[in-house]
Amino acid sequence: MNIDTFLIYSVIAFFYVLSPGPAVLLAIVNGMRTDMKTVAISSFANVLGLAILSTASILGLGVLILTSATLFLIVKVAGAFYLIYLGIKFLRNKGILNIEDIEKNVKQKSKRAYFFESFFVAVTNPKPIIFFTAIFPQFLDLHKAIAPQFFIMTGEFIFFSFFGLCTYAFLSKKSKALLKDEKRMYWFNKFTGGLFIFLGIGLLRLKNQA
Repeated sequence: MNIDTFLIYSVIAFFYVLSPGPAVLLAIVNGMRTDMKTVAISSFANVLGLAILSTASILGLGVLILTSATLFLIVKVAGAFYLIYLGIKFLRNKGILNIEDIEKNVKQKSKRAYFFESFFVAVTNPKPIIFFTAIFPQFLDLHKAIAPQFFIMTGEFIFFSFFGLCTYAFLSKKSKALLKDEKRMYWFNKFTGGLFIFLGIGLLRLKNQA
């Protein structure tokens, strides 16, 4: 891979990571309700899922998912219904964001739960599967060793993803004081729940382009 190709890939990967989606929304929400250590664990789970999808694309599993209507449908429906489930949970949440009780709230939900929540969102989202299967391989130079290119490109993508999600979470944590009162928290839950449901419905409408 020459430097020009790498730079083009870097730009595409960077804006893909920063674009709104389930992972970004979840990072923002986690920034509101947890500490940064939990956010880091959640972000690591997400990039681990992305690394698995990237590896699957190299091994040909991504192509299998894209070309098999049944497998694609299973992954799509699983991811969509999980996002809708998260949305409904927020719509039903009437609690107030109490900054002084952040540590207590974190203990009520284990770090393992945050880990698997983010991991499941990552591996059941068809959009990264399409990215790693249809776009990622186009930047590989088949006349050179594939493994080094794979590790460099995947490593860069994971770097962007991890620090991008942590940045979103950090910025949302800095603004959480705006949600201290009951009315603002009520609308935050409604808005967040609606976005998760919207993203879930969007996944259901996503068509297999293979």
